[in-house]
Amino acid sequence: MPLVRISLMKQEKKEFGRKIGEIVHQEMVHIISVPEKDCFQVITEHDNNSLIYDSNYLGIRRGDGIIFIQITLNEGRSVDLKKSLYKNIADRLHHELDVRREDVLINLVEVKKENWSFGNGLAQYT
Repeated sequence: MPLVRISLMKQEKKEFGRKIGEIVHQEMVHIISVPEKDCFQVITEHDNNSLIYDSNYLGIRRGDGIIFIQITLNEGRSVDLKKSLYKNIADRLHHELDVRREDVLINLVEVKKENWSFGNGLAQYT
């Protein structure tokens, strides 16, 4: 069960954040075999006082179109799958929403299966 957190600057188009979430979810289904109905996301919009980033870290020029995508998921995917996920998300955001690839920051947080409760106070994966 991935939990996806997407942070971006405030947008005029209300559906923009949701479209980002849809792309991220579709790529997780396609690349890392997340079940289709396994979609849990928190999408937040910020101003420049609450979304802070270095505009040139590692020589990558970022702007206010920056999007932080943090995915908490079960551990165990290969480095190659993770790289494919990063690339596909950045490419689709670029092609479909005109997001600069430089503005897509993705962070995976891997956890053990016993670290999830889907409800009822139970650890369903143990």
